[in-house]
Amino acid sequence: MHSVQRNGPPLSMLGRAFTLLTAFHPGDGELTLAELSRRTGIAKPTAHRLLGELAAWGAVERTDHGVRLGLRLFELGQLVPRQRDLLEVAAPFLADLFEATHETVHLAVPDGTDVVYVQKITGAGGPDIPSRLGGRMPAYCTGVGKTLLAFGPQERLAAVLAAGLPRRTPRTVIAPGLLRSELESIRRRGIAEEHEESAPGVACVAAPVLDADGEAVAALSITGWVSRINVARLAPAVRTAALGLSRALR
Repeated sequence: MHSVQRNGPPLSMLGRAFTLLTAFHPGDGELTLAELSRRTGIAKPTAHRLLGELAAWGAVERTDHGVRLGLRLFELGQLVPRQRDLLEVAAPFLADLFEATHETVHLAVPDGTDVVYVQKITGAGGPDIPSRLGGRMPAYCTGVGKTLLAFGPQERLAAVLAAGLPRRTPRTVIAPGLLRSELESIRRRGIAEEHEESAPGVACVAAPVLDADGEAVAALSITGWVSRINVARLAPAVRTAALGLSRALR
């Protein structure tokens, strides 16, 4: 259960409404009132009243068995200036990278200790990659995430280490010292790799999208089966696309 207290005073009604919206997880088509109440800790009568207001604004839609997120949230998401501008500028670079490799291409941005995938072009015949458009993954075990840690502020890495490094697969790096050493190598090489650290069978090559100060504002990657991701062959294409996008954004 997620407490609505969140280590502070009780949330306002606005805070409670947002808590209801963020209770939805990837793959949740719809949720019942009882499940939303359980996940958030918000009493059913309060949740029912708030969901009615959210439905009136189009933020949720009522179904026969509960509620689902509404189209209005998607429309608002498209208006976020930073991500909209990034996506518009990145589109041709991602398309070229996909055409050159025919592997899954990701564009991700940092958010706390995670990465959020803002674009994904899926290659045919690839593995079941645990990423989705608008979804998030831990930064420490993904190629894009390690790129953002290597070329990001020290505060970002400190927050990741403070949160812990849970093992997701047998190959996940969970020792802080080993992660720091890998990030130093990524800074030297300008490229990050992942080999079955976030999911079995998955490998990727990633590079940073840098601002004028050399700090990563995003990262892009090529992802596919670990048996067919050749780092030496794909790294130049990823670096070239990331460099081009970095220059175009300045």
